Amino acid sequence: MKAVSIKEPGGPEVLEWNEVEDPAPAAGEVVIDVVASALNRADVMQRWGLYPLAPGTSPYPGLEVSGRISALGEGVSGWQVGDEVCALLTGGGYAQKVAVPVGQLLTVPKGISLIEAAGLPEVTATVWSNIVMTAQLKAGETLLVHGGAGGVGTMAIQIAKALGARVVTTVGGPEKAARARELGADVAVDYRTEDFAEFGPFDVILDVIGGAYLERNVRSLAADGRLVVIGLQDGLEGQLNLAEIVFKRISVHGTTLRTRSKEQKAAIVAEVQKNVWPMIEDGAVQLVIDQTVPMAEAAEGHRLMEAGGHVGKILLVNE
Repeated sequence: MKAVSIKEPGGPEVLEWNEVEDPAPAAGEVVIDVVASALNRADVMQRWGLYPLAPGTSPYPGLEVSGRISALGEGVSGWQVGDEVCALLTGGGYAQKVAVPVGQLLTVPKGISLIEAAGLPEVTATVWSNIVMTAQLKAGETLLVHGGAGGVGTMAIQIAKALGARVVTTVGGPEKAARARELGADVAVDYRTEDFAEFGPFDVILDVIGGAYLERNVRSLAADGRLVVIGLQDGLEGQLNLAEIVFKRISVHGTTLRTRSKEQKAAIVAEVQKNVWPMIEDGAVQLVIDQTVPMAEAAEGHRLMEAGGHVGKILLVNE
């Protein structure tokens, strides 16, 4: 098969479309013939050499795919060769084939094409595991989503609204603000000209920025507020006022999805299938796709992501 390999840490030009060995399914795994994958910020960090991989992780980027099952490992039941699926991965999605534990498989939602389904597993699992399973967002509460124009942000806005929350989001520029409002955001804050803290207090904050926002995040939380940090795009360190945390009874959580055990991922995937798939199938939640790029031209997809002009997901398609 062919896969996108990382020649050495660096810019998009280090991504190469090469012949590599086909994967074989271990016990409890299936092999998927990949129709499409999708870009995530962690792929860019891996390309730069900033995302250490756990032993046994595929060296190829790609945290989600869609496709058809082509082989079953020992002990697999409930799935058949030929089934159309999408899947949450630890890596290896930028390829023509990938092996994945059965607990990380999802059906393709009704009304969604097989190519589109490639963009669903990572964002839905990230959003649901963080704003619901970790932060316990409730109807009537206010959620602040940083990066509302990205893949996670566009999904978080919609899921939170479907749950009955009020949503505030930060975006860069009026066009992205308009798109965020179309998706259901009650308030879209242009971080280039406005201070999001002035739009609080917030019950829950989903943050992909990191250190640069830490002090303002904590300051703008309501009593019993929950901050969930899932990205470090703008710094590893920040100022933290412990008095605000103590007297407002604030909780600060740091999470990643990629490094969780396969058992934890299976539990999250099951929750997503049960709770988010109905939202997608009845039209309350939609996947926002900016554009598709051939898998062999993954470097171009990475250039588009790093340029920052996209809204939603960039997909990589095997032609």
